[in-house]
This record gives sequence, C-alpha cells and structure tokens, in this order.
Amino acid sequence: MENKKGISRTELIALIVSSCIGTGIFGITTNVSMAAAPGPALLAWLFVGFGILMLVLSLNNLSNKRPDLEAGIFSYAGAGFGPLGEFISGWSYWLSAWLGNIAFATMLMSSLGTFLPIFKGGQNLPSIIVAIIFCWLLTILVNQGVESASFINSIGTVFKIIPLVLFIILMVISFKGGIFTTDFWGHVANNFSKGTTTGSVWEQMKGTLMTLIWVFIGVEGASVMAHRAKTRSQAEQASIIGFILLLLIYILISILPYGTLTRAQLAAGTQPALGSVLEAVVGHWGGVMINVGLIISTIISWLSWTMLPAETTMLVAEDKAMPKMWGKVNAKGAPTASLMITGVLQTIFLFSLLFTEQAYTFAYSLCAAAILFSYLLVGLYQMKYSAENQEWGQFTIGLLAAGFQFACMILAGWQQVLLVSISFIPGFVIYWQCCKEENRKMTAAEKTVIVLVLALSVLSIFLVANGTIQVG
Repeated sequence: MENKKGISRTELIALIVSSCIGTGIFGITTNVSMAAAPGPALLAWLFVGFGILMLVLSLNNLSNKRPDLEAGIFSYAGAGFGPLGEFISGWSYWLSAWLGNIAFATMLMSSLGTFLPIFKGGQNLPSIIVAIIFCWLLTILVNQGVESASFINSIGTVFKIIPLVLFIILMVISFKGGIFTTDFWGHVANNFSKGTTTGSVWEQMKGTLMTLIWVFIGVEGASVMAHRAKTRSQAEQASIIGFILLLLIYILISILPYGTLTRAQLAAGTQPALGSVLEAVVGHWGGVMINVGLIISTIISWLSWTMLPAETTMLVAEDKAMPKMWGKVNAKGAPTASLMITGVLQTIFLFSLLFTEQAYTFAYSLCAAAILFSYLLVGLYQMKYSAENQEWGQFTIGLLAAGFQFACMILAGWQQVLLVSISFIPGFVIYWQCCKEENRKMTAAEKTVIVLVLALSVLSIFLVANGTIQVG
C-alpha cells in the first residue's frame, strides 16, 4: 500500500538537485578546462551522464524491488555480498564523505581569501588552522545533537542556485562563438591552450572524469528518500528529472565559459573558479557575488556532511558489519566515537595539504575515487538480483552501471583508487574486530577479497615510495 501523504515529486526533485550541487560546481570550470577543450569536454559529459543514469536507474529498481533495505546503498552491498560487501561499501562511503569535507575546507578558505588576503589560495597555514577550528566546531555541534533543519537547507539552496543562475545568464550574454570554436578539439598547442592538456580526444576526456563524478556525488540520496515519497513511482520520476536538470546545469556552467575566455585563461583561474571567471568577464563585483554565495552554502553543506560520515558508520554498525562502538550514540542521539575519529582524521589530512600544490583537486579526486567502490557494488547487486529474478533488461542496466564505475577506476582514477586501497589496511582490522565481536568467522571468499585488496594497498605504497604515484 503506497503512502498518500509524503514528499511530493517537485519537493523530491528540489532535494536531489540541492544535495548534489555543492562546492564542486563552483570549481568546475578551471578543472575541466585544464583537462579538455570544449569538444572533448562535451563528449566526457555524455559518457559520464550515461554512466550516472545507469546508476540512477539501478537505484530506482532496487528501491522499488527491495523496499525492506532502507540503509541506503550499503544495504544493497550487504544483501548481495554479505557483511564484508556492506563493510567495503560503508567504509568507502564514509571515507568519501569526510574527504569531501576536506575539499569543502579548501574551497571555503579560498573564498574567504577574496576578502581576507591572509587566506588567499586556501591551503597555507592560517587557512588550515581556521579550517581545523571549523571542523571541530561543527563536530561538537553535531555531537550535541544538532540536526539539519529543512529551513537551514533551504537557505543554503538559495545561496547556491541564485549565483549559478546569474552566472549562466552572464555567460550567455558574454558568449563569443569565435573564442568557443578556437581549437575546439584541443589538438593544437599554442598560447590559447597554455597550461592545458592537448592531444587526443580520449586523453582529454579521461582527464575530466574524476571532476565530473565529483559533482554527481549525492545523486544516490534520491533512492534513500523513496520511502518518504507520496508514491514510489513519483520518487523514480523525481530521480530521473533531477538527474537531467543536474546534467543540464553542469554542462552549461562548465561549457559556456569556453566562449568568454581562452582555455589558458580558464585553466589559470584561481579557486573558486566561477568567481575567477566572472571577475574577468564583468569585474570585481562578479567575483564577490560568487564568493559570498559559496561561503554561506559551503558552511551549511559542511554541517550536513559532518553528520553524513557518522550516519554512515551508524547504519553499517546497526547491520553488524562494523563494531558496535561506531554506531553507539550518546544521550542526544549522536554517534560520538565515530564523530571524534572522523574529526581527528580530517585534522591530520588538513595538515597534509601543506605539502600538495593543488589541495582542492587532490581532496576531491580521492573523494570521487572512494565513492566508486560503493557505486560499483550497487551495479553488481543490480546484476545479481536481476539475474536471480530473470529480469534481463534490468541486468543489462546493472552491467552498464558497474562497467562504467569499473572503467572510471581503471581509465581515470587508478592512482587515486590505489591510494584509497591503503585505507583498507586499518579498515580490515576494524572488520576483523567486528567479526570477533559478533562471533562470526570470516568465509574463504571474504579472506580472498581481503588478501586481494591488501595486495593492492601494498602495491600502492610501493608505487608512492618509488615516485610512480605522485601524492597530490
């Protein structure tokens, strides 16, 4: 029986768009233009758009067929591949969430640098100290049971959307076809492409993949909200409409600037990139407008994303795939141990950004690489469930979803994926503690998977040591 009272289709669409649009879109023009000319960038959007659509369709199908699994994408991994599958999905998602906070921190401090020169660039010592203070203030607030009220999120959404709409309008007004078509495919190395990748279309496309995946993180939230919708069918429709709107916004934001500034100018822009572009096109007030909107929306988003890692470990611990400590809540309903562990790790990682030239890019690349593990397991479970029920159309969708995630791991993010595998060294110790706590013996299949992942982590350490993988 479907619930007559609940979140409407329009409200769900707004939630999906709001949850996905974070700091990533404010930095996208510089990161995309460094990697690709407009032609390859458009092809990359088509490729990523298709892959994310397959993920959304898989999530819709699983949400409809398995409404009993309400713990999000982790429970799909658990249903398909047991406790270890759920642990790998949850651990990867947890890692991705707090690495996303590192990207938030660097982008926030870069924005503040527009008004306070001491923070210029966002990754010097004053910036990192203030970011750490922010991190712990939000951690303490969440530990006191502070929850994200809908009206606060609404304020954040307004400050995200208004600057983006104005940016698109101003880019359309300033657009020049001659600039846009100059070296459309990025084959020619000249002053118009200085500081950017030139060469084959495929190489340029590969260079954008992690950036494009980063801005879609959060699209899985729609399936989690499906049980709160008026009807399941409305939730599925909202997922597709929300995805299409996001893709359209992202393409306009990242492609229109190619018609206002040269690739070299776009690639040389400081973060937040939209502020840099708008300041070059319309003057200082444009940069100020983008930065004010970004500062407010980032702080609000950061509050929500402080809760997300703790919520993740709590759900996985409830399913007995992590030790109980990670899910234990205090008197105000907050998982203190998980929050404190996450806060310490964020602090350590923020200090490490003193030693990398492009802190924001490094943080979001690792964030995107980590989420690929969780998304891959969704596609694999879609395949498994569909095969068991002989739904071969849905099986094909799952195959395409899993294939896309795996392709991104190999083609674009293999270095970041190997770096993420190092996190499973302490991770599997935690999983072993969980098995011991639950008096559950690890199966031969689980041991095999653990050995393979640990082998990748050892390889990663070796490649970092000999300089093959450049950290940051």
